Amino acid sequence: MSGVRKPGAIVLIASALLFGVSAGVAVSRADEGASPIDGVKLPKGYRDWKLISVAQENGRNNDIRAILGNDIAVKAFRDGKRPFPDGAVIVRLAWRYDSSPRNDKVFPAPQSFVAGAPTNVQVSVKNAKRYAATGGWGYGQFEDGRPNPDEALARSCFACHQKLEVLDPGTDLVFTAYSR
Repeated sequence: MSGVRKPGAIVLIASALLFGVSAGVAVSRADEGASPIDGVKLPKGYRDWKLISVAQENGRNNDIRAILGNDIAVKAFRDGKRPFPDGAVIVRLAWRYDSSPRNDKVFPAPQSFVAGAPTNVQVSVKNAKRYAATGGWGYGQFEDGRPNPDEALARSCFACHQKLEVLDPGTDLVFTAYSR
């Protein structure tokens, strides 16, 4: 009889497998709002945060951006504090930029550009201990309110920010300067 399984053992094995799959699905559902590497989530109420700066990126990105910060980040920007303190959160919203034929009718030449379709929201969270391997920052990118699940993309955030720090030491891996 070695090699023959009893019906109770089969039920037990099947139950264990089903429980394992269910637990795995539950864990993935719990984290579906977080970035794949750092677990960064879209902060509640971020659209009401203070404006730090704006930017335009040409080339492959071809977008306009608004950079917002929570109170901790804004204070650090205003005070010129580097490195940023733990708890600082910086959010970058991006849109395609479109010419505005309506606005251009008012001006003497075509010159007006406005926010077009949204592209993504990027979030940087400062926590020196939790994100020690990435210079103290955790990163996430979100499209349509959902985290981009591409782990390679998530890893590329730190690589890009690290290039900035090599080029311009003392930025604490942050591209944006406070616009007064």
